[in-house]
Amino acid sequence: MDKFLEFKDVSYFYQTKKSEVQALKDVNFTIEEKEFASLVGPSGCGKTTLLSLTAGLITPSSGEILLQGQPIKKNDSRIGYMFQRDHLFEWRTIWQNITLGLELQKKKKEQKSLDFAEELLKKYDLYNFKNKKPRHLSGGMRQRVALIRTLVLEPALLLLDEPFSALDFQTRLKVCDDVYEIIKKEEKTALLVTHDISEALSMSDKVVILTARPASTKKTVNLSFAGTTPLAKREDENFGKHFEMIWRNLT
Repeated sequence: MDKFLEFKDVSYFYQTKKSEVQALKDVNFTIEEKEFASLVGPSGCGKTTLLSLTAGLITPSSGEILLQGQPIKKNDSRIGYMFQRDHLFEWRTIWQNITLGLELQKKKKEQKSLDFAEELLKKYDLYNFKNKKPRHLSGGMRQRVALIRTLVLEPALLLLDEPFSALDFQTRLKVCDDVYEIIKKEEKTALLVTHDISEALSMSDKVVILTARPASTKKTVNLSFAGTTPLAKREDENFGKHFEMIWRNLT
């Protein structure tokens, strides 16, 4: 398989008032096309920094990140970002929220893009809420809207920054299943940052374990479970073994 997303000796330093701090040191790993990967590591190790680099929000101090064989650029249209909170605008309808990116990219009048947005709403059971405001939706539905808003722009790579952290545990389990199903059905490549080992295991084809700061790649774990959904994967007999192994690598 070709390397879809590749980190090659990526290091990153940032400046404080007193000194220069190294956040990342020679990070190396790859993600294949249509693969769902997760980043885990000790708290404060630099996971979100790595995601910001992948999004093109900041630039590596050394090394390079390649997407489809090409360096990532600032505001790279190939990349979609799903944040910790859904960031839906309460004064806009669901349709207006979903088409916000098209509006910003001056594509609001492109019929092909509008048809695709409508198709996604229908496919993922949100069409009847098209003209409702976000306050009428459950937490799980809001996350689906946030994901569809990102997918409407047809990114090659999806970045997910702890997108379920604001949800209660029961809702979180259901939304994990929903988001996973959508990403797999739309055949997207995804990179998730999470503190939750079970979440990483249940959603991923691959888990990348980072060391403490300055973060480097400690271990890459390729996964294969009997279940086809995150919830079903949690019931796999090998789930506990993988959890313990990853937990030991984080301590």
